[in-house]
Amino acid sequence: MAVCARLCGVGPARGCRRRGAAREQRRGGAGDSEPDTDTDPEEAGGGGAVEDEEVAERIEGERPAPHPAEAGPVGRAPLSLLELPPELLVQIFGSLPGTDLPSLARVCTTFRRILRTDTIWRRRCREEYGVCENLRKLEVTGVSCRDVYAKLLHRYRHILGLWQPDIGPYGGLLNVVVDGLFIIGWMYLPPHDPHVDDPMRFKPLFRIHLMERKCATVECMYGHKGPHNGHIQIVKKDEFSTKCNQTDHHRMSGGRQEEFRTWLREEWGRTLEDIFHEHMQELILMKFIYTSQYDNCLTYRRIYLPPSSPDDLIKPGLFKGTYGSHGLEIVMLSFHGKKAKGTKITGDPNIPAGQQTVEIDLAHPLQLPDVENLRDFSELSRIVLEVQEQVRREEQEEEHRQEDEDCSQHAASQPAAKPLGGGGGGEGAEGEETAAGAEGTTQDKAPASQPFVLPMGVISRNEDYPRTCRICFYGTGLIAGHGFTSPERTPGVFVLFDDDRFGFIWLELKSFSLYSRIKVSFQNAEAPSREAFDEMLKNIQSLAT
Repeated sequence: MAVCARLCGVGPARGCRRRGAAREQRRGGAGDSEPDTDTDPEEAGGGGAVEDEEVAERIEGERPAPHPAEAGPVGRAPLSLLELPPELLVQIFGSLPGTDLPSLARVCTTFRRILRTDTIWRRRCREEYGVCENLRKLEVTGVSCRDVYAKLLHRYRHILGLWQPDIGPYGGLLNVVVDGLFIIGWMYLPPHDPHVDDPMRFKPLFRIHLMERKCATVECMYGHKGPHNGHIQIVKKDEFSTKCNQTDHHRMSGGRQEEFRTWLREEWGRTLEDIFHEHMQELILMKFIYTSQYDNCLTYRRIYLPPSSPDDLIKPGLFKGTYGSHGLEIVMLSFHGKKAKGTKITGDPNIPAGQQTVEIDLAHPLQLPDVENLRDFSELSRIVLEVQEQVRREEQEEEHRQEDEDCSQHAASQPAAKPLGGGGGGEGAEGEETAAGAEGTTQDKAPASQPFVLPMGVISRNEDYPRTCRICFYGTGLIAGHGFTSPERTPGVFVLFDDDRFGFIWLELKSFSLYSRIKVSFQNAEAPSREAFDEMLKNIQSLAT
């Protein structure tokens, strides 16, 4: 702002006050250089009540002719921004971020009047928030583009992106986007079990829009009686809450039984009579009772999409996977060096949302037997348990190596201890290189695709799984009792089918989960840094625990 002030002749530059006073005395008025005090986009370009709207929309940057003493050679360059044509200033101001415009409006009343031009704010709405609607139609309702930017888009910018609702162990996936002249919160739901390759379903939970009153209106979209009064509170940067002020709109005339039948058709695509498994019926009824308690107030916490690297096995992201009687759940796949992690975004009473459901050891690929031997579960189990024992030994050796390094650093001042410590370090480095080389060799030798079939006795909710795979790795899966009791990690097999599908065989459960990528382009969901993403994972896991 100080730079702008000096350019337009009202700043504290050397000699500025003396020249400014002389110039204003010659011009006969100092109105065009009166400082302003706006600090909010809502106030940038705002005028007093005495000016009518027609004047507010007009560019009033005209000034008296300069004193002859000020006139220079023909075609000289302007000495300040105030000497530029108003149309050019509109183009310049329109290219600046909307958050910088309030400071610009404080420079002088000329800038303030130019910032009333709706062309500037129409461009900021389009470039910053992707509003592609014909904003000129707003003139009919008396709402300006500056109102849309300041009172809707800028005010609620912190809630745009991906969020996980706090619904106990079940979690969820909310995507808040700018949709035309609305901000809408869409709840994403997995397809009906067990059709894991079907597209995601979604329904609106709330919307925010600007009406003739020129103030943002929040409406709850839950229920079947249409939009009704709601409220949004931004608790902090990465957390906000919603509240419904008319919960009677959520109720149905047929009572809880009608509400349950409707919920069951939407959630599972079937009736209770179609579900013959008694345990599954209990889980479904339990989820309905639990989640219906949160229909009037919800808290959301921000989640990020995992960052990607050229070295990743496949592109990280969100996947939908089968989890037995619990149905389909949403899992986030992320890569961390020689490890890959699958974190639940939606969960169940056994393994709640936020927990790490699978972990893949990318340093230990598995060579599966031929198809005939692969059908034998005991043969697959033998291969996996051998790798598990190898991993256990390597972890013990790493612990001993770390202890030796600590001892060698502690006794670094003793010459006799140096060869022992150095030898240990060299051996460790050589061992790591050997392991890395073995890993690279194994992956290089792995065929582009190999036949795959589930062993006899392994249960799969979806029998339509791929019959060829690229590569398999040793991994562990998290299992627990109801209420996340006695959790433990058990060995399993990670099976990569293609860029968009993978599977996991749970040896102890004799169960198979198939995962398919969620092919939705989510906006405002990228993590600002790897550290921010790792911190987000820790936070959602600690909340789940």
